[in-house]
Formats: sequence, C-alpha cells, structure tokens
Amino acid sequence: MSENIKSILKIRDDNSPIEFIQQVRDGEFTFADENQSSSWIPTGSKNAIKKSDLRQGIEPWLTSLFQSEHLSLLTGTGLSTAIEVIAKGSANAAMSVPTFDTGYSDEINASAKAIADKNKRGAANIEDYIRVINELLRGLEILEHNISADKGKKAAYDKLTESLKKTISSFADSISGIENSIAIAGEEERHEAFDYLVNFLMSFASRTGTREHLNIFTTNYDRLIEAGSELAGLHLLDRFIGTLAPIFRSSRLDIDMHYNPPGIRGEPRYLEGVARFTKLHGSIDWINTGTDIRRIGLPFGSKDIGNFLNAPGIEGADVRKIMIYPNAAKDRETTEYPYVELFRDFAAALCRPNSTLVTYGYGFGDDHINRIIRDMLTIPSTHLVVISYDEAGGRIMEKYKEFGRPSQISLIVGNGVADLKTLVDYFLPKPSIDRASIRMSELLKQRYSIPKPDEANSDGGEPEL
Repeated sequence: MSENIKSILKIRDDNSPIEFIQQVRDGEFTFADENQSSSWIPTGSKNAIKKSDLRQGIEPWLTSLFQSEHLSLLTGTGLSTAIEVIAKGSANAAMSVPTFDTGYSDEINASAKAIADKNKRGAANIEDYIRVINELLRGLEILEHNISADKGKKAAYDKLTESLKKTISSFADSISGIENSIAIAGEEERHEAFDYLVNFLMSFASRTGTREHLNIFTTNYDRLIEAGSELAGLHLLDRFIGTLAPIFRSSRLDIDMHYNPPGIRGEPRYLEGVARFTKLHGSIDWINTGTDIRRIGLPFGSKDIGNFLNAPGIEGADVRKIMIYPNAAKDRETTEYPYVELFRDFAAALCRPNSTLVTYGYGFGDDHINRIIRDMLTIPSTHLVVISYDEAGGRIMEKYKEFGRPSQISLIVGNGVADLKTLVDYFLPKPSIDRASIRMSELLKQRYSIPKPDEANSDGGEPEL
C-alpha cells in the first residue's frame, strides 16, 4: 500500500486548490507543496495537520452552504460503491462492457468508443453501447431491414434486437446484484452501511422551515437512496403519482408539504423530513407500458426482475421496456421521453440565484449534465461543491478549470477526506436542526466574549445584552 494519500481541498477563501498528503502511518496531513498555505489551517499545524484541524475549516463552510436558499445534491455511482464497500468490503462493476454476437460488433464498438472519447470518459460504458444499438436499430428500421424479404438483413436485425435485450438484461441484473449484495450482507455490516447512508442523506435534508426543501438528483439506477430515505423517515417527492402502480406525470404540479406553526396563521413553513427526488437516468423499476411510464413494486435486492413483469397492466413488457437511459420506447414521438422532463427539473432547480449544488461520487462524465452545471455557475450567487473519492481520471480538475469560476467552486477530493465514513464522521454537518445548540452558541458569544473598547460601558462593566 502506498504511504502517501493525495487529497485536494479548496474551500472558504482559498484562491486555488491545495494538495495535501496524508501519511497512512499516522493519518496526519501535510501540504504537498511546502510553499502553500491556507488561512483556515490552524497556526502551527502546517507539518502535522489532523482531521480535526481540517474539520475546523470544512464543517462550518459546508454548514453555511447547506443552508443556502436552494440546495441540491447530485450523486453518482460513487455513492453506491461506497455503501457496497462498507456492507461487503468490495464493489461490483455494474458498468462492464457487453459482448455482442452480431455482424455489427466492430461498428458498435467503434461508435461507443467515439462517444466516450468525446466526453473524455476513457473507456465506453454500458450507456454508450445502449445508445449506439438503439440508433443502429432505428437506422435499420428506416432501411426496412426489420421487414425485409432478404433473410440475411432480417436475421441481422433480429440478432441485433436480441443483443440489445441481453445487454439491458445483464445490466439490470448487475444493478439488482448491487442491491442484493447489500441486502444479504452480514447484519452488523449492513446496519453500518445504512447508518452511514442515512446520516449522509440527513446532513443535506436537515433544513430549517424557512428554507426550500432539498433537491436530490442521481444518475444511479439502483434504489439505495430510496432505501436510505425510507429508513431515515425522509419523504421523497417525485413525478410519480399513485400508490399501487405510480404513473410518471409530465405536468409540473409543484406539490409540496407545509405546516402552520402554532399560533401563526398565513405563514406556512416547509415540513421537515421532505425532499424532492429525481433519477436523471431512470431506474430498474421504471417500466414503459406503451402509454405510460410506471414504477413497479420491485423489492429491494430482487435478483430476477422478469418475475415482476408478469402483471396486469404491463403485459408483454420485457427487459427492453425498463427505462434505463438512453433506452426509450420506439413508439415514442421522441426518444428523449421521459428524460427530457427530468433534465428540465434539474436545470430549473440549479439555475436560479442563491443556489448550491453538491456532487458526491459523480465523475463529470455526462456532458448533458455538465452543461447545466456550467450554466448554473454563470449566476454569481450560485456555488458548486465537488466531493469525490478520487479525481475521476482527471475530469474533475479539468472541469474546474473549464468552468472558469474558481470563487464559486469548492473541492473536497481524495479518499483521505471524501471517503464516506470520513466525510460523515468529520466533515458533514450533523444531521439535525439543533436550535438549542445554535442558541447556546449565541449566548456564550454574547456573555463571555471579550468586549471591544467601544462596546464597554463607561464604568468598565460588560456590555448590555
């Protein structure tokens, strides 16, 4: 194991990112460049910085940002990986490259790689392959290969259709496998994993009644956030309406939850324990039923999704009907449905004054999401906080430079500071709205702080409160 762990921090009034080196031996941090410094690092700690020293700078900064007028959280695969590692000690590769038994294999691989290169992701992921196969199938349908009298063309089309079905089925199984591995983990490890997930979510969701509810966005297809919210008692508001088989609605009704404080009428407050939730890339329990997008009752950790597709209302549905971005029904007027609605919600939540976006486990590999974040930063009062276990192949620092708004971006990057356990234990605000602690702090400051000369009374006593 390497003796040195690199971390990158840029918070508060730092002019540029600061690199820290953590020694595995004693866990203490030092500046990677001895000429670097920061105003929030305690004096005398330059060569032996402890996590508690970093906490004095990071936790108050995040606490203030989390109480912004509008707060959004964007999570990527890094969150699922972190929870899975805590629960079972390792993580599965859900985005593995599929194999094809079709005459178009070379073309598919080349096109998928071109998409990945354009987004600077390195190797192509499963979404790239699904996108390419969908486009290729649509092209062959325009050429009428699906109804061609030429047996060779028809067979090639059928084989490609079957390849798409196998690819989505394999991908859905791998996602379900992540849920299953956590669900069947040892009791102690499973409890620890969900405890950290609950504390992570509630650190963001604990907002005062005068602040708008948290917006949670994720690119993940699993239901870890839903499971964690359920355990935390956090009520999620999304576009699905209904109970038995909720239907996705395009209409934006802005449904919310408020309460009237005792003795106060006409001034409702936001109800605590509520958050808005959007899965930008779909979910393994979203099914296209031909006329609607429905969410089926798929238990957390189910191994075989196919068993739950045999139900009234979704007859004839197979794994190709699972709404995994960019897989969309071919009978839709636009292949963007319902994703265009979800991205619109993302843009509407971010691109407004006094808005803060926190990303965790998101590697900035999706250009359609990065574009919205870049637009958000054109509003001077917005702020972006990037929290990541690693540098995502260099994309995070590259986007930091590309966005060109250093004063509006905070960075907490590296497993020394952004590991989920470390983050929850040391740096995230405690998951509660503790008015007693806030009031006590104010009283202590007022009563026991040293008064300035102009604040003292003429007789030398304490200033009046």
